[in-house]
Amino acid sequence: MIRLYGMTGSGNCWKPAVAMKMLGIAFDWTEIDSVGGETRRAPFLALNPNGRVPLLQLADGRLLAESNAMLCYLAEGTPLLPPPGYERAKVLEWMFFEQYSHEPYVATVRFWIHYLGKREEWRDKIAEARVKGYAALAVMETALGKTAFLAGETFSIADIALYAYTHVADQGDFDLTPYPAIRSWLARCEAQPGFEAMR
Repeated sequence: MIRLYGMTGSGNCWKPAVAMKMLGIAFDWTEIDSVGGETRRAPFLALNPNGRVPLLQLADGRLLAESNAMLCYLAEGTPLLPPPGYERAKVLEWMFFEQYSHEPYVATVRFWIHYLGKREEWRDKIAEARVKGYAALAVMETALGKTAFLAGETFSIADIALYAYTHVADQGDFDLTPYPAIRSWLARCEAQPGFEAMR
């Protein structure tokens, strides 16, 4: 049985979980209190020296870290990931965008406000990060004004990757009202067979 070590409420942990649910892959979930420091303790560090969740343990015991790497592994040979070529590269392009231009701002501000309660104390750096978060949302809005999903007309792991923190952006005080294409895309993602929103 595959085991997924993760923290409920983490978009990065939700990504491989929802992909497995959509693909009908059975797995066990092991809750890890990342905020409480569990990922920095010896038992977990023995599994992932980087001290982060999610962590995927395959049935044969091999371990795989990094949520987007998990998505690529799990989706190989399925409709969620196109075969090698330009269409796959477009999926990967959006996944790299998610990790470099979206998650560091949208997800991080959410974490500071929603989990750490630093809205007032870190007001200045939150405001600075929010500018970059809105810039990422604007890129998505432009793309989703042209195609139904991020990498084209077909739902893919790129959509899973970016849905994760976009749909809870309001928990970082991001307002999605001016982004109708994003809001319609969120609804299309949620309508996919087997899709489950993050708890």
